[in-house]
Amino acid sequence: MRTGNEPATARSPLRLRCGLASWGLFWAVTGTVLFAITGHPGWALACGVLVAVTAVDLTVVIRHIRQGPHFQPGRDVPPYRPVSDRRDPWEHRSPGDDGRGPYP
Repeated sequence: MRTGNEPATARSPLRLRCGLASWGLFWAVTGTVLFAITGHPGWALACGVLVAVTAVDLTVVIRHIRQGPHFQPGRDVPPYRPVSDRRDPWEHRSPGDDGRGPYP
């Protein structure tokens, strides 16, 4: 069922992305070494650039995983509601409620 707030509550599969980045890093390093040994400097350079990009991606993914459930919520954490400054005239709010929900 579509609620209309999917981009704001989307969850990233970071563990899958970590595995794929590790797999890509392994093959890029292997390609760099093999192309350098066989005397193909252009392909070795291309694979070396790919190693750098994949290593940065893997670093970012691992950093997000280590930051905890804010970036990688588990099954027991409900999705975050998007912050809305627009007030619904029919919604009853208490005097101190800013409309952001139960999350700080």
